[in-house]
Amino acid sequence: MPRNDAPADAGPPAPAPSRLHPLDNPTRSSLTGPHARFAERCGRILRYPPDVTPWVALPDAPEAPEWNDVAALAGPGGVVALAAFQEAPPADWEIVFRAEGVQLVDVSVDAAPDPEAVPLGPRDVPEMLELVARTRPGPFLPRTVELGPYLGIRRDGVLVAMAGERLHPPGWTEISGVCTDASVRGRGLAGRLVRAVAHGIRERGETPFLHAAASNTSAIRLYEALGFRLRRRTEFLSALVPATLPAAGGNRGPSPR
Repeated sequence: MPRNDAPADAGPPAPAPSRLHPLDNPTRSSLTGPHARFAERCGRILRYPPDVTPWVALPDAPEAPEWNDVAALAGPGGVVALAAFQEAPPADWEIVFRAEGVQLVDVSVDAAPDPEAVPLGPRDVPEMLELVARTRPGPFLPRTVELGPYLGIRRDGVLVAMAGERLHPPGWTEISGVCTDASVRGRGLAGRLVRAVAHGIRERGETPFLHAAASNTSAIRLYEALGFRLRRRTEFLSALVPATLPAAGGNRGPSPR
């Protein structure tokens, strides 16, 4: 008789990582890798807690039952956000946001610490959220700062620029939240902070990468001047879960640690 050494309460196996390059499905690579501690799970679907970052992680080629699990995780009428993911939601899901994007990787960044940059943490979140509200660099939520180190620059005690880390596929770290207040733009602060964040990533033996809206040509020019190069074009979208929720196929709750 076959022997089964697994404990009775072991639960279903943890979702497998993407079989693609880690950056082809970066949210899944992160939540099945270095960011597994953040993963909330339903079946093979993973997501970050909604107050950390909005991204949901699907298998590389999700089937209909897995979209049902996405719906169960988000709830009827909930918004599902997909970052750098190529598959389209089911036809009855309303697309509420779609933007072409680019993914760039470090090939020759002159990474270096910045003497004026200061670490930012949970106590700085109210200031960080105020800066984000003024500059709109992309999703930054009350617990986003937990994803990795953030650095900022202040003028007269006021936070005027910041950058930090977000997605963390194995061997890679995304630089995100790059923003500069209008009062100090054109002074090179964003470039300095990107180089400083890249330095910390390189010190861990990892490679920096980042995403930008394809329409944000000024940011792309800056990143290319710093030493980032285009890896691929991609897409960001948000969709509404239908009001009538199908049955989920998996177990809801945190992913096993």
